[in-house]
Amino acid sequence: MINCLIIDDEQPAIEIIEDYVKKVPYMKCVATTTNPVEGLAIINKENINLVFLDIQMPYLTGIDFVKAIQGKCKVIFTTAYDKFAIEGFELDIIDYLLKPVPFTRFLKAAQKAFDIFETEENKKPAAGLPNYIMLRGDTKGSFVKVELTDIDYIEATGNYVCVVCGNKKIIAHTKMSTLENLLPAEQFIRVQKSYIVNIFKIATINGNSIKLKNNEKADIIIGSTYKEAFLEIVRNRLADN
Repeated sequence: MINCLIIDDEQPAIEIIEDYVKKVPYMKCVATTTNPVEGLAIINKENINLVFLDIQMPYLTGIDFVKAIQGKCKVIFTTAYDKFAIEGFELDIIDYLLKPVPFTRFLKAAQKAFDIFETEENKKPAAGLPNYIMLRGDTKGSFVKVELTDIDYIEATGNYVCVVCGNKKIIAHTKMSTLENLLPAEQFIRVQKSYIVNIFKIATINGNSIKLKNNEKADIIIGSTYKEAFLEIVRNRLADN
């Protein structure tokens, strides 16, 4: 959703753009104002992605406004004057709409904004989630890299843990709690004292029994201490919620 702010010193002009924004499903009008100085305060307070901005206004022109926000959000100019177009695009605005603005022209600018935001979002790195863990190997100073997507489940065995990846088992000298803290909670959940399961590898849940997609032999029982937290995750992901 693109959060929008509309700034124009003429209220009828605001109402037109606000009505257009309401017609676009991926846009939301967060605020409007006839005062560009107040608009600066709104940007500092609210999560604004895009400003529809008039140019010829009292106190602060649209050109000065863009310079003042220093790239905090994107801008589309809405103005009756075409003489500022070159300067506007030099300030890296998304589009330049001349009043009266037809809805078809507005929609073209809105789609351009959507494409820009989507491209920027796709360029962002993944949300900080690790995609592997490192386990100590059999010999001193050796380590084994294990991709999180390969892990079916992890079983505690005394002072060791067994990381099961399909038919492959990796034994590591570490505590279950230490390993649990390294794993992203969005992907792994402890279902009993001795087992951590990859949520994405679960095939079926029948009562207290968990069956995994890639490991038909594994029959993991949900412990009473961990059952409520586990079932809460399951309920949140039910298709018929």
